Amino acid sequence: MDEPSWYGVRCVFRHRELGVYEERVTLWTAGSLDDAIGRAEAEALEYCAALEEVDYTGFAEAFKMDGVPGEGAEVFSLMRESDLPSGTYVGKFFATGRERIS
Repeated sequence: MDEPSWYGVRCVFRHRELGVYEERVTLWTAGSLDDAIGRAEAEALEYCAALEEVDYTGFAEAFKMDGVPGEGAEVFSLMRESDLPSGTYVGKFFATGRERIS
């Protein structure tokens, strides 16, 4: 096992009653990417148990952070190849108009 590092792990949930999906990024210290995902998935099941009508989709992605979290620290990063222009890309994947911020 590697020396413990900080990881940001994104898990996706389905809120059945609200008809929305939620992406949550949680922070973990772990010795490996797999360990961080395992810990995040265990917490994801606790999160669902504490709420009604929420299911964990089984989707998790992790990002190994450089150093210790602090002000301005990057806690998650995902790169996706695409030939779409910036506005189209953002509209397709992020600012679709159907997001619920709060």
